Amino acid sequence: MYDIAKLAGVNPSTVSRALSKPGRINVKTEERIHAAAKELNYRLNPMARALPTGRTNTLGLLLADITNPMFFEVVRGAERAASRRGYTLILAESQESGEREAEAAERVSPSVDGLVLVTTRLGDEKIQEFAERKPLVVINRQVEGVHGIVPDLEPGIDEALAHLAELGHTALAFLSGPANSWMSRARWDALLAKAPGLGMTIVEIGPGVPTLDGGRDALSRVLASGVTAVLAYNDLMAIGLMRAAQEQGLVVPGRLSIIGFDDIFGSDFTSPQLSTIRTPLGDIGERAIRLTLELIDEYAEGTPARVDASPLPTELVVRGSTGPIQP
Repeated sequence: MYDIAKLAGVNPSTVSRALSKPGRINVKTEERIHAAAKELNYRLNPMARALPTGRTNTLGLLLADITNPMFFEVVRGAERAASRRGYTLILAESQESGEREAEAAERVSPSVDGLVLVTTRLGDEKIQEFAERKPLVVINRQVEGVHGIVPDLEPGIDEALAHLAELGHTALAFLSGPANSWMSRARWDALLAKAPGLGMTIVEIGPGVPTLDGGRDALSRVLASGVTAVLAYNDLMAIGLMRAAQEQGLVVPGRLSIIGFDDIFGSDFTSPQLSTIRTPLGDIGERAIRLTLELIDEYAEGTPARVDASPLPTELVVRGSTGPIQP
């Protein structure tokens, strides 16, 4: 570090700030320091830095299911925000199991400066316990005393219900996700509160596994309910339901209109393409990391965390899987 300071013509403390907290000093000075570091082939050693500072410059990102495309953009957004501050992400997966998630959090926690739980399956008390030990943010969840990033469901759900009403649908179903999913309950509560006001009935079918097979397995109950339109907990369930319906010769849309949630990568690869309620997944990942870093600074320096309270609205993306009822 002293070599870099000498080459760049600055104080060693300025080098430290430039390399550990990008964006905190003059841009030209920071560029000069990074150029000197590159010339000297300087590399940060996070384990060595952790000895005097107590920081590893790593964050733990715990995912419910790493195979679910819903997480692609969340991880990408999180990585953008982490790299801007010189942090590295460590990913762990729970496979939709609260027990596995708790074990993963215990393993990762000693080696990271903060944790982000994405669609966590832990109970509130366990989340609060981890939050007392380490800066922690949850995504798609609200827990008392814990910072969370949750999208605004109302715009997307309002648009979806208005769209289905315009097409003539009056009997709807919601394919719910896992029984321990806070977001599944939030989506169902919003639909249940709003559908009757548009002259619609709505039933909940589930809980279900948030996968293609989970949607496929729900077809018999959907048909028995007599509904003409379905909103699924996520796009994977919606696609699974669509495939099962088509395999039985049912027309989508026509006999059944289907709407998913999230607008994952690949939701427009289906035939017909899937209508879905888009969630700003990349923005959610970025905001969760920025808030986690604010909490880390608050723990270390006593500076209050700045919480971005601007809305993260959902929106309906109309594609080919919704249409008028056909006899």
